[in-house]
Amino acid sequence: MTRNATNLPATRTLVLASSSPFRRELLQRLRLPFSWAAPAVNEDPLAGENPVELVQRLARSKAMNLAGRFPGALIIGSDQVAVLPDGNILNKPGGHAEARLQLQSCSGHMLSFQTGLCLLDADSAQMQTDVVKCEVFFRQLLDAEIERYLLAERPYDCAGAFKSERLGVALLSGMRLSDPSALVGLPLIALAGMLRRVGVFVP
Repeated sequence: MTRNATNLPATRTLVLASSSPFRRELLQRLRLPFSWAAPAVNEDPLAGENPVELVQRLARSKAMNLAGRFPGALIIGSDQVAVLPDGNILNKPGGHAEARLQLQSCSGHMLSFQTGLCLLDADSAQMQTDVVKCEVFFRQLLDAEIERYLLAERPYDCAGAFKSERLGVALLSGMRLSDPSALVGLPLIALAGMLRRVGVFVP
């Protein structure tokens, strides 16, 4: 992990509330020392909860879940869902067959990624939240292309069975977004702004 302790006050600890290796890789770009831990949060949506409400709640819940374990820390919570034009939410497929079905449903359509972000100051209990939207446009995909992609990438732990930062970019006809890191799972532009507001400066 790249570390630069000059920008993080000595009295503060930065904690990522996630077990995702993709989010850890993203957070390392800010060159701040941090630790991480997996929060114990049920990620099932509540009745009547829309995608924005879902990722907002889960980002807050993940950060709050670690507050007792890391008193005084700045805790980052994040969650992401992929949403089809008909409103159906695509979660992590978990396996090959479900990933194939997800990509077949994405073929020729726009997929909206909603990424919730929370920065919790466990010392004061104050939190900042945001939701960053990214839209990706899939070209028409042949079943053989989907199969080759899944065997090459195995994106079974990614919402929508898709990794834009890797081979998945070849499945697309375009994107509309304000922060490429949000699409991967941790909106660094929004996070850097939140950190500045609590006295942590990047760079």
